[in-house]
Amino acid sequence: MDYKKLYRSQKETMLGGVCGGLGVYLKIDPTVVRLLFVVLQLIGWPMILVYIILWIIAPLEPLNAPANTPGQSTEPG
Repeated sequence: MDYKKLYRSQKETMLGGVCGGLGVYLKIDPTVVRLLFVVLQLIGWPMILVYIILWIIAPLEPLNAPANTPGQSTEPG
């Protein structure tokens, strides 16, 4: 059984790579994740705290990981 692992992205990063990593993990655009974080923060959820916790506990994406960001092909050409 293969398990998906959550990493902080090194390619889709603005601050710590948390939203980029969540976007890759959930197979959605990281911009959508960033917008969700902002909207949830504005309506009263402690998303800044969630972001900091994920920044601390999620490992950084390995450099030799395949490029599986949404919208990118892993095939040459």
